Amino acid sequence: MLLAIDIGNTNIVFALFEGKKIVKSWRAVTGSGDYKMSQDEAAKVTDIIVSSVVPAEDNKLRRYCRENLSCDPLFVEAKHTGLTIDLDKPEEIGADRLVNAVAVLQEYSAPAIVIDFGTATTFDVITSKGHYAGGAIAPGVNLSLEALERAAAKLPDIEIKRPKNVIGKNTVEAMQSGIYWGYVGLIEGLIGKITDEMGVDPFIIATGGLAPLFAPAIPAIKKIDGELTLKGLRRIHEARKANRQAA
Repeated sequence: MLLAIDIGNTNIVFALFEGKKIVKSWRAVTGSGDYKMSQDEAAKVTDIIVSSVVPAEDNKLRRYCRENLSCDPLFVEAKHTGLTIDLDKPEEIGADRLVNAVAVLQEYSAPAIVIDFGTATTFDVITSKGHYAGGAIAPGVNLSLEALERAAAKLPDIEIKRPKNVIGKNTVEAMQSGIYWGYVGLIEGLIGKITDEMGVDPFIIATGGLAPLFAPAIPAIKKIDGELTLKGLRRIHEARKANRQAA
């Protein structure tokens, strides 16, 4: 089985693939060292592919894989994706963003914009030629809320939810409105400006934990795929395996 791992700033997502199908997926807190794999699951793993944006976690995971899974993981870099990357410094781009681009090209269509609701909210642009063209990075929803609660002593902790009204009648409602509708406005604004700059009408897809909450309020988003990064990792693994067999 293929074990695909997406290491994010907040969580690590694991998925076991049997062919194209995810047969099991789970999460661990980044930095916890608790990867939550049983011996039976570990025994079935034949290949491991990893997307990571947390360098401090890489050696821990590499050591765990060698000691418990008896194989070395492939940490995805730009050169593994097969993408044409139109950036000033391709080495600076997060692996997850490139993996998402691969998934969109293989599973959906281009031109496209990928919106990933993670610790940061990222926007990634794929051209009609299938090139990765860059994008935008905004503070994530939870990160912004935490900063607000930390900086303003009298503001309470709140649940992120879609409020019925924009005009809040109390502090909690006002905060929920500001976070929710403020981010909807940010996302719609960036979609509009990116689309204008692209000069075409892109396919827009959302992924990440908060995508199901925000995407329904944004008509331009045509698809939610919470497994986009994992699918991209599988696609990269399959392409590399096919290339090795053809060599």
